[in-house]
Amino acid sequence: MRHLTTRLSVLVVTLTLSGPVFAQQPSPDAPAQPAAEEARSPWLLVPMFSSSPKLGTALGGLGAYMHMFDPASRVSLFGAMYRYTSTHSQIFSAFARTSSGADHHRVVLIAVLGLIKNDYDDYLGTGQPLKTDDDLRAFAGRYLFRVKGNWFIGAQGSAANYQVLGATVEDDLVLETLGIRGFESAGVGAVLMHDSRDNEDMPTKGWFLNVNNLAYREALGGAESFDAYRVDLRPFWKHGGGHVLAVRQYNWLTSEAPAAAQATVILRGYKQGQYLSPYMSSLEVEERLRFNARWGATLFAGAAGLYGEAPAPLDRSIYPTVGAGVHFVIKPKERMNVNLEYAQGIADNRGVYLKLGYAW
Repeated sequence: MRHLTTRLSVLVVTLTLSGPVFAQQPSPDAPAQPAAEEARSPWLLVPMFSSSPKLGTALGGLGAYMHMFDPASRVSLFGAMYRYTSTHSQIFSAFARTSSGADHHRVVLIAVLGLIKNDYDDYLGTGQPLKTDDDLRAFAGRYLFRVKGNWFIGAQGSAANYQVLGATVEDDLVLETLGIRGFESAGVGAVLMHDSRDNEDMPTKGWFLNVNNLAYREALGGAESFDAYRVDLRPFWKHGGGHVLAVRQYNWLTSEAPAAAQATVILRGYKQGQYLSPYMSSLEVEERLRFNARWGATLFAGAAGLYGEAPAPLDRSIYPTVGAGVHFVIKPKERMNVNLEYAQGIADNRGVYLKLGYAW
């Protein structure tokens, strides 16, 4: 069984955009919850599971504490996640997501420790099998300030000691031939965000835009200097009996990045780091069906394109995905759900995922 390659950039995206999120006003269709029950339930506990031929099987859980700093701010979360995989990989992360000052100040902090064992049958499309033992220690933070209406500006930074070591001498030779090496990185950047969604966890209308960059520099303590840029656009439309049509257009662009830090396919069903290139753009369409106040389903399809001079020639540039899932709302007032999905990509790229919230 194979395990998902974990990189700092992927972890930041997962935790800040599609993991546990700040809750907004309750859904008008959600059943009222007694005040005493809410007061007794500041904790959020969710099991996590994923499995596929390329990803292997990962089991774990997420625990978080919810807190309101003031009535006009959103719910803040403080928590941790742990995963153990069928390849004996382990990943632990601790995070804090705060909203304060009538939601004028938002902070995200993430710390990650991991020992990740990868097993590729066809690394980067070269036809070469490869096993790696990756040691990850990373920290990332982001601060946002509401400047006017739904617009935010802010800054972010990250630092990581990401090492990639071949499991055997032959694997080291493959890594050397492909130019794939671990590296220490440290970067800072700016963030521009617009968020008019009625709720961040289960939005029914509005749109979200996040434009940000990270400038990794040797002067900050990194091993190499390079740049990464991301543009993430997500509109939402409510229709029918509470159903929602969601679209995501995502771009990840790098400049002068070492092979291990280049863009990869960010779609359900694909292994992060399996395919690399300087640039990646993707488009996903998702229909979120509402059966009742607690149960719903998702139907989705999309594709990602890799372009630019890849570290190793790829046999294709477009990577499609389709899938479906069901979800259960565990916190109706905060509009938080547990989501179980299946995604199918090309060939044996596929996966089953159980986690908190939608994929995005």
